[in-house]
Amino acid sequence: MANLQEDQGFLPEDLLIILGPTASGKTKLAVELAKYFNAEIISADSRQVYRHMNIGTGKDLSEYQHIPYHLIDILNPGEKYNIDLFLRDFDDAYYDIIERGKRVIVCGGTGFYIQSLLQAKPYTQIPINLELKTKLELKNKEELLRILDGMIIPKDFSIDLSSQKRIIRAIEICTYLESQPNFNFKGKSTYRYKIIGLNPLVEIRRQRITTRLYQRLEEGMIAEVEDLLKKGITHEELEYYGLEYKYISYFLKGELTYEAFFTKLETEIHRYAKRQMTYFRKMEKDGIEIDWY
Repeated sequence: MANLQEDQGFLPEDLLIILGPTASGKTKLAVELAKYFNAEIISADSRQVYRHMNIGTGKDLSEYQHIPYHLIDILNPGEKYNIDLFLRDFDDAYYDIIERGKRVIVCGGTGFYIQSLLQAKPYTQIPINLELKTKLELKNKEELLRILDGMIIPKDFSIDLSSQKRIIRAIEICTYLESQPNFNFKGKSTYRYKIIGLNPLVEIRRQRITTRLYQRLEEGMIAEVEDLLKKGITHEELEYYGLEYKYISYFLKGELTYEAFFTKLETEIHRYAKRQMTYFRKMEKDGIEIDWY
């Protein structure tokens, strides 16, 4: 760490980004680097924005010690967050930090948020159409492709056809543009950056995930979900907030025994970590350089 501090060329960019799959140690490293570089941390996590959702989202706020953090606990459960709001809130936090003469470290595992900071993606500005999305989710992939085939697709709009979710989003975007042909995309300046990626050996990552799941259950993760239900969050809404909330909801509804709940959740978190790594590799293919450790 001392060598990093002495290397004046290590942090010339606007952002130092720490990314990696769940349970890779991102927060701990970000805090240590923030101490050395007189920096503050901006979270790039799509779930840690919510208050009262601490254990299930893995905030681990005690790890920050005295280091200021941003974009954590900024919304109430039940509110919706998206990439457009993240980019707006990120800009506000970034300029607030640098105007006080400090550096910025980004820490998180939501690859889409991080990539959107670094590479302008104008079509993410198209709002979500929940009514249309709900109707499209009832159709199979072949039906969705037929719908998309009959639409006007902008030449610079690259569509990922690998999943129904992405095809639905493409239809949503094309539908909006057909009704709003003069939609004014807001320009988005990108940041200069250096990325440190944490990628523990798979067997180490898996052990950490299992150990951490036991710890969080002992810390009261199920009670946290019960409290959210008392606050008026529905079981259907809980599924929106990620794997932990989804499967605890199933357990509390009696749809899973405790043993089945634990096994299923553990398996799904392992799969989620694998999907995170797949997305980070995609970022590299898109031209984003990541220094892996």
